[in-house]
Amino acid sequence: MAKREVYEQKTEELLMPIIEANNFELVDVEYVREGSNWYLRAYIDKEGGINIDDCELVSRALSDKLDEKDFIEDAYILEVSSPGLGRPLKKDKDFTRSIGELIEIKLYRAIDKQKEFEGVLTEFTKDTITIQYEDGEEAVFNRNDIALVRLAIDF
Repeated sequence: MAKREVYEQKTEELLMPIIEANNFELVDVEYVREGSNWYLRAYIDKEGGINIDDCELVSRALSDKLDEKDFIEDAYILEVSSPGLGRPLKKDKDFTRSIGELIEIKLYRAIDKQKEFEGVLTEFTKDTITIQYEDGEEAVFNRNDIALVRLAIDF
């Protein structure tokens, strides 16, 4: 397992008691390098949406736990935030919650000169995602071919 994955997994383990105690949902944890800085990001949510006080509460509690366990070798910036409107769908629970919703799919490689698709999520498996277009036609995409899936933002 890569260092990044180990850090994300250990952070998730530290976060879960904090999340559960406050009736929040842990959407994702990521450890990424941007420029010369490392970022440890936790995305949280709850019914009705997350606010700044919720983020601060989780950030302070997580920061204390991270200082105590001290398993991340690099200097990093901790961020706790809402996943936002255009959040990616990554886990099965994200897809389950989004059945019947309009989603965007971006592929690594074009199919018939097109890399971006939009439709209503009708079904998913561990290997595929199925959407229905406005005209009623369905399309099935291999999850390995998908770079990004997120809820479509309709203004």
